[in-house]
Amino acid sequence: MAEIIKRKKALSVSPLKASQTIGAALAFLGFHRAIPMLHGSQGCTAFGKVFFVRHFREPVPLQTTAMDQVSAVMGSEENVVEGLKAICEKHDPALVGVPTTGLAETQGSDVTMAVKQFRQKYPQFAGIPVVGLSAPDFTGCMESGFAAATKAVIQQLVPTADAGSTRPGRRKRQVNVLVASFLTPGDIEELKDIIELFGLRPLVMPDLSDSLDGHLGEDEFSPLTIGGTPVGELAIAGDSTATLVIGASMKGAAEVLEQKTGVPNFHFDHLMGLQAVDDLVQALHQISGEPVPMKLERQRAQLQDAMLDTHFMLGMGRFAIAADPDLVNGFSQLLAGMGADTVAAVAPANAPVLKKVRCAQVKIGDLEDLEVAAREHRAEILIGNSHAQETAYRLDVPLLRAGFPQYDLLGGYQRTWIGYRGTRQTLFELANMMMHLEKGEIEPYHSIYAQKPEYAQEATHEHGTTAQSARIEH
Repeated sequence: MAEIIKRKKALSVSPLKASQTIGAALAFLGFHRAIPMLHGSQGCTAFGKVFFVRHFREPVPLQTTAMDQVSAVMGSEENVVEGLKAICEKHDPALVGVPTTGLAETQGSDVTMAVKQFRQKYPQFAGIPVVGLSAPDFTGCMESGFAAATKAVIQQLVPTADAGSTRPGRRKRQVNVLVASFLTPGDIEELKDIIELFGLRPLVMPDLSDSLDGHLGEDEFSPLTIGGTPVGELAIAGDSTATLVIGASMKGAAEVLEQKTGVPNFHFDHLMGLQAVDDLVQALHQISGEPVPMKLERQRAQLQDAMLDTHFMLGMGRFAIAADPDLVNGFSQLLAGMGADTVAAVAPANAPVLKKVRCAQVKIGDLEDLEVAAREHRAEILIGNSHAQETAYRLDVPLLRAGFPQYDLLGGYQRTWIGYRGTRQTLFELANMMMHLEKGEIEPYHSIYAQKPEYAQEATHEHGTTAQSARIEH
């Protein structure tokens, strides 16, 4: 069990954390025809939008309540009410998410009360779901904000089984899938493919693989999300046979969904590594009653071969990881399975899953803490987002970019890390980095009796006795 070292610094020297507000907005972006409206200043929303656009390379719909110095002092509920009215009147969205920012929370704004005021003042928009939640910047991280937003959507939009409208198992081939923020659109697409191989229909909440996967839509521009989970599908979540929960951070949302619908959960902390994917495949076999498809058996055999090929390079390797808790745990478990050591681990916020990380200590901190620990323990490779590139440069070690944001690498948002195929590719990439460090490879043997080429003899002559004169003297 890892020891959790809490932060003692009064500030972040090189920030690692992406805020809860950003995480909540990302969750809302996984629903069809949705739009997040951040309750805060214009700068808060603009800053988050820059991160999203640079990471996904797509136009991202975000709105703001545009708090100013007057509303920050006198009250900002009216900003929420009028902002919701403008969005609903102009765009007719299927869902509006209203996460708070640090400014709104410091001011003492009650976003839930503001939504009630909107309902009372503008009853003509009663058919448009509005989900407000507290997601301040000064607590948690992107992962916790994403989970909180998903939980709030389930609480408000998934009907309870007591009402008789849904019944667990009514749709025998449908499974709910709750995905955490560390899964990329490519990961979610891979997960859906695996589920569909068993003849099951995945209902993913939220589905970023359909909204932020980097595809060209029919319309040149849309003020709402294109793709994602249809909001109307949430009404039939209680008819599913089972719920797959990916990520320890989604435990709260999964518990709420199970309480409301009675649909049983299958929980997975991550899907990286042979054992983790085997557990998923076994669960899908149990749910569907179908045999494991030959395609997956082939992919598993390919991963086993890749593990044999790469363990020479990765075994006893020294890695440093900086990411949100779920991703730190997934990578540490994957590396431990290959005989590698996670010598430094840093997360932006505390979470119960960090105790499972395969590292002696996990520091709650920033990239400066990662740099200090990585240098002290002589890490050979860093794993982190694009902010860690300067840290890797100063340490003179390679960086595997993972997590959010990735702004100096195209396609990072679409990278697949999970499943047999994703794990295999990750092992190859890490092993190639190790090979560039000239570790794990046998040095070429040069016989003392072999005649050297002319250029080698000339070089030797310039620096001293040649091989021929050395033999004569002998």
